[in-house]
Amino acid sequence: MKSTLGLDVHSSELQRSGRAETLSPHVVTRLDPILQKLAHAQTRFLSTADSVRADRWQTRPKSGGWSAGELVAHLIMVERAVLGSADRVMQHAPRKIPLLKRFHLPLALVEARLIRRKTPIPLDPQLVREKETMLAELREIRERTLAFVDETKGRDLSKYRWRHAFLGMLNMYEWLQMIACHEIRHEKQLQEIANSYRKP
Repeated sequence: MKSTLGLDVHSSELQRSGRAETLSPHVVTRLDPILQKLAHAQTRFLSTADSVRADRWQTRPKSGGWSAGELVAHLIMVERAVLGSADRVMQHAPRKIPLLKRFHLPLALVEARLIRRKTPIPLDPQLVREKETMLAELREIRERTLAFVDETKGRDLSKYRWRHAFLGMLNMYEWLQMIACHEIRHEKQLQEIANSYRKP
């Protein structure tokens, strides 16, 4: 079965679990750096977004590529898709993944933008609206992510895994980190867009 991110969510993940999970001390402490990174990524992105004038928000750069509005729509769609997949996977017993199949590429690749990839999620043009409306929606989806973290902080999220189309198998903590890395990646792109608007 495919998630909305084009990722494999196997049918064996859809078995219900009646067992309660025990919270170990390391679970909460490992969330702290993830939450810090999510906060840092969004602060950085919103700061860069402030430098884009509202009347240029839906204007594509002359060099091509997305407008600032399209970029934010993409971020909203990806974070929504990750949350949707996480919610589905967490409703069932975690799948046992052999150690060798847990391999994945470093999340740093997402931030670095060294490898350009086409998104597996087609952009929804209906999401592209006025600047402040879209930034409010971006903040809202992050609040939903933080609410998800808060609601599941009593569970060991490392047990829940599904495959990223490019990076490989990620556990839930790594998916949360990926959201932050993805936002940092596109903040760099947004900075390029903002700079292009300033050129004569």
